[in-house]
Amino acid sequence: MSATPATPLPEQLPASRTGSDGSVTVRVLSYNIRSMRDDEAALARVIAACAPDLVLVQEAPRFFRWRKHLARLAHASGLYVLSGGATAAGPALLCSLRAAVERTEDVLLPRTPGLHQRGFATAVVRVGGVRIGLVSCHLSLQKDERYAQSALLLDQVRRFDEAGVRHVIAGGDLNERPDGRSFRRLSGALQDAWCAGPWGGEQTSTPADPHQRIDAILTTPGIEVLGCGVPTGLPAHDLRAATDHLPVLAALRIPAPA
Repeated sequence: MSATPATPLPEQLPASRTGSDGSVTVRVLSYNIRSMRDDEAALARVIAACAPDLVLVQEAPRFFRWRKHLARLAHASGLYVLSGGATAAGPALLCSLRAAVERTEDVLLPRTPGLHQRGFATAVVRVGGVRIGLVSCHLSLQKDERYAQSALLLDQVRRFDEAGVRHVIAGGDLNERPDGRSFRRLSGALQDAWCAGPWGGEQTSTPADPHQRIDAILTTPGIEVLGCGVPTGLPAHDLRAATDHLPVLAALRIPAPA
């Protein structure tokens, strides 16, 4: 797939930038891409139009030539593969050249017999002088396993803090609405970016009939949310053709190191 020109959004979030005080504004996208089983060109156009620095992917390709498929999508979107895919049981991370990679780790979660293997794609990157921890997740469809995984996600965030990484961005397909106990556990410890800076649309499922928010971007409290939501102004036919979820885009301001 060749690189796909971005479609400009008529209603823009703040652009990526580095402030004179050393703070950075990053654009973060979370997107369930359904193993790239749909229209890849439409998917790449949606991602490119959002102009993200960092992408939290769920349901990345996991089987035959999965690395090649994910790399093709990254290239067509003007991005690079950071981590994840089959080695994280589906979650992955993409980034622009603005992010300098410090380390990556794919984490497999305890598996319940009869249910899908789940995992986290994680990384530490530097944007300007700011270190950022990243976690892409896709929580279980089964409520008890999902609740246990929500605790493991918070443990992962705490491990970043213990390693000296103060600012963490996590997110993905939570398979639960905001009033669910797993979502509430996460939003009780982290900022739900939609609530902190609502922008664009709220509902993420499904593109043909948006009626529920089950995808989210979550941050540690020191990050300022400048806006977060489903981008408006993108061609509806691309959103319907790309995958069975809508993307969540956030602009986040992260302070300079103290």
